Amino acid sequence: MSIEERYDEIARCNRCGFCQVACPIFRATGHEAGVARGRVALVRALVEKRLEWDQELKEPLFNCLLCGACTANCFPGVQTADLIVAARGDYLERVGRERFHRVLFNQLLPYPKRLRLAARAVGLSLRTGLSNIAGALGLLRAFGRDFPRAQKIVKRMPDQAFRDKIPAGVLEGQGTLRIGFFVGCGMDALFPCVSEATLGLLRTLGRTVEVLENCCCGLPADTYGDRPAARRMAEKNLAILEAGNFDIIVTDCSSCASFLKKYPALFAEGDPRREVAAAQAARIRDVVELLPQAAPLAIPPGEKIIATYHDPCHAVRGQGLSREPREVLRSLPGVEYRELPEADWCCGGAGSYAAYHYDLSLQVLDRKLDNVERTGANVLVTSCPACIMQLSFGVHRRGLPVRVCHLAEIATAAGGKSPSASDAGGE
Repeated sequence: MSIEERYDEIARCNRCGFCQVACPIFRATGHEAGVARGRVALVRALVEKRLEWDQELKEPLFNCLLCGACTANCFPGVQTADLIVAARGDYLERVGRERFHRVLFNQLLPYPKRLRLAARAVGLSLRTGLSNIAGALGLLRAFGRDFPRAQKIVKRMPDQAFRDKIPAGVLEGQGTLRIGFFVGCGMDALFPCVSEATLGLLRTLGRTVEVLENCCCGLPADTYGDRPAARRMAEKNLAILEAGNFDIIVTDCSSCASFLKKYPALFAEGDPRREVAAAQAARIRDVVELLPQAAPLAIPPGEKIIATYHDPCHAVRGQGLSREPREVLRSLPGVEYRELPEADWCCGGAGSYAAYHYDLSLQVLDRKLDNVERTGANVLVTSCPACIMQLSFGVHRRGLPVRVCHLAEIATAAGGKSPSASDAGGE
């Protein structure tokens, strides 16, 4: 839906300014163009043809984190993030797409095997130092304006992706449910240890657990504004999900879970694909929703764990999941839970945000880390790969004695392995 078709929603903004209080970008910059009412005013000016579409619009349209905090503080409930995504789509149609994103959304993300090959190439370049040479020569700017600096957020890549260890197929479990396991791209390539922990948990709940040969959920393309590419990936995944005889479909990536639940919005009213998407979306579960059902597990003796929790935007606002992770952490014997101030504030990860807005990303991250330090926690828990990567980089950069892990990892720590930050994050 174009921004012209959403004019009534745009006009609902009464310019009260309550969005300023919760916007991480506004708090970092103080610029009106960086807060929701400023962005909505910009979009309104475009619809009313008081502004022309040109490349100068790229910065204000694309430096939004899409965290949704503005809407949570908006009395009229203006869905600013949705408006910005729609405006990005209109921008791409009028001003043009970048070649890198066309390759990423059309040739890599829809094909898991290709994506894993690309991840291996990235891992090789990090191990050999080729990425540093390429950065010095300016060859990496094609991946994002700030990519030469942002690449250090990923310290190294795991030797094997999750799917290299656990191929698609059906595994037996000890529970009663028929579970489909939707493997997110970030978890597969960057944090296979998380998906291994999740799979172990799912096998305690499921009679069968099928590791799906799904492709990217489509969220990166959608947030960039390329809804046609997102829709194509959704169609591939829906065919797989519909073919499976599942009670529930689970993912350990909160970003994937949030977007999968919103698949019906990708298709117009009356489109038969919308009905299929709605049926499958009803079966989607974030693993965070299931963990309270698992038996509490004890941390190995000798471990003194003080844990705090960062709410991923796609979990707390995208799915309304706030109580569940805290229930899990408070239930674990041997874990002292401390609430994180501003736990639901974005950490600045937001997918590939740092590749284009590195300095802004770090300003947002610094506020988050200040709050982490105040808790005195030595384990920082979350449920999104982009957050894990960003937060891991942040604690390494500051030299904090804090380990970053996924909720599924700390819930399986009783197996004798302490929760630890993935090797993917760091400086």
